[in-house]
Amino acid sequence: MKMVADTSAFLAVVLDEPEREWIINQTVGQELVAPEVLPFELGNALTALFKRGRLAPADLTTAWNAARSIPVELRSVDIEVALELALKLNIYAYDAYFLECALNSRLPLLTLDRGLANNARNLAIPLVE
Repeated sequence: MKMVADTSAFLAVVLDEPEREWIINQTVGQELVAPEVLPFELGNALTALFKRGRLAPADLTTAWNAARSIPVELRSVDIEVALELALKLNIYAYDAYFLECALNSRLPLLTLDRGLANNARNLAIPLVE
């Protein structure tokens, strides 16, 4: 089975967050898909954690390399459709890219972001729960 995984799922795994084991259990033997913006969003999130003092420079590099080692199929998204979703749902475009990817691919979404999960439910996108 394939599933769209968002940034929160990747970060939880590479940063050894409490949800790490659950995510690994949900994704073993599965194929991960994400919008092609994923590496940029991961980089942004990691530098934000560094700026807040939650991640040392060496840990940032380690986390980036760990994230890059996770097999994921990066797909293009229709940015216009994603922007329409962002406006409709009053969310950031980055979140809308994941929703558009799941909608367009007809795949369930794996996320730890409650707001994103609620928006997915409202759009009838199945969630990995």
